[in-house]
Amino acid sequence: MNEPVSPPVSANVVWHQATVTRARREVQNGHRGAIVWFTGLSGSGKSTLAHAVEEALHQRGCRTFVLDGDNVRHGLCGDLGFSSEGRIENIRRVGEVGKLFMEAGIIVLTAFISPYREDRNRVRGVVAHGDFIEIYCDTPIDVCEKRDVKGLYKKARAGQIAEFTGISSPYEIPVSPELALNTGVAELDTCVRQVLDEMLLRGVIARQ
Repeated sequence: MNEPVSPPVSANVVWHQATVTRARREVQNGHRGAIVWFTGLSGSGKSTLAHAVEEALHQRGCRTFVLDGDNVRHGLCGDLGFSSEGRIENIRRVGEVGKLFMEAGIIVLTAFISPYREDRNRVRGVVAHGDFIEIYCDTPIDVCEKRDVKGLYKKARAGQIAEFTGISSPYEIPVSPELALNTGVAELDTCVRQVLDEMLLRGVIARQ
């Protein structure tokens, strides 16, 4: 994997300390802000699970937002390709946006392949301990291919898509995620409950 290029740092800027702090926002919201990071192969169920968890949290009165891989590439990351450099910058930007949402007291759920372990750990490193919850959607590649309504795996195997994760580009499995889910077999409702239980355990949300 190519080494990440450090983004340029703006000159003559000073961080402005707001009077409305993250702690005050969290009190108003009734829960902590956090980044819940869903990672896994294309077709592993990341987006489906992230949105289902958001629905469950919304019904509990939580303030949430899902950052979805395809959606982000329509705007914020629309200028990036799928080379290793493009993937690294994509995740860096998402991490910074996720941090801003979290500082607003919001539970931000991200659904990105995010294939490189180093990139995921870099996002973890820009927030405090306990603010980043990594959820590994563990689905075998053959199951992902069967679910592939876009036909991306077929195109990748035919050589029509370069640097496709799991086929011609690597996916680095999380070593010690906060939660690993067998999204290839487990029912969606079961996975949602497991994610909510993890968030309860880590004090992001309170038991109702």
